[in-house]
Amino acid sequence: MTSATPLFGRVCLLGVGLIGGSLAINLREKSLAREIVGVARRQETREQIKKLGLADTVTGDAAEAVRDSDLIIFCTPVGSYAALGEAISGAFKKGAIITDVGSVKNAVIRDLGPFVPEGVHFVPGHPIAGTEHSGPAAAFGELFEDRYCILTPPPGTDDAAVKKVQALWEACGSTVQIMDAAHHDKVLGITSHLPHLIAYTIVATAQDLEEATRQEVIRYSASGFRDFTRIAASDPIMWRDIFLNNREAVLEILQRFTEDLTALQRAIRWGEGDVLETLFTRTREIRRGVVELGQAGTFDTRERKTPEESED
Repeated sequence: MTSATPLFGRVCLLGVGLIGGSLAINLREKSLAREIVGVARRQETREQIKKLGLADTVTGDAAEAVRDSDLIIFCTPVGSYAALGEAISGAFKKGAIITDVGSVKNAVIRDLGPFVPEGVHFVPGHPIAGTEHSGPAAAFGELFEDRYCILTPPPGTDDAAVKKVQALWEACGSTVQIMDAAHHDKVLGITSHLPHLIAYTIVATAQDLEEATRQEVIRYSASGFRDFTRIAASDPIMWRDIFLNNREAVLEILQRFTEDLTALQRAIRWGEGDVLETLFTRTREIRRGVVELGQAGTFDTRERKTPEESED
């Protein structure tokens, strides 16, 4: 999608890493913004953003970047939202839209909501896309293609503002869904947060093995363990904040998972092959459903499909 008239005038990206950088590429290539302003704390990062051409202006002054911006997108770890929101709350212009890309939504509404002034619109969002890589150099324009993006506008949010944020994500190639924030956090708790927690734990367990065994685990990694290591390579600060800010949903799902794991342990101990086969058959059908919805494969949409995906 290319628009003759930009969807937004000035867009401010608070954080220009994988997600923010990939958004910047789409904003520029699809003429969705007249001007892109990037914000980064570290000078080294700002230089990298300039070198990659991800923004027209790059600064470390968030309040100055926000001033006169029509769209402000929080792309920093969710744990930073409250302090950042407070620091820039006086700089929003009337009619501006604030959105974000965080993987939790109740906490985002809790932390940013108090700093959204009258006349400014707040449309929290979550593009369900990413890779294990981080930083500006990891950004690529196809990241959001054929992926879902969930918006969780609080009750009473201006409908025109929601539609503009929706149009942005659709222009990036995403399918947009509107969802209640609490429901989002529960769903993502099981589809994203718990799998990451398991991956981090499995890789940490392998790391704690005796040195000789650990080296063999690394050398002879099968596809399953390789996938776990890829997930476990994700940004540690981002995932620390996700778990701390979605703790209720994660703990609830983790308890259910622990109970199911105990049942599976019992089935293996007592040789209950029928129980195992039934479980594995059911989970295989879930995988086929994921493939049919086009949500399978690796994190990176530029990578080739696996043989399983091609066959299905």
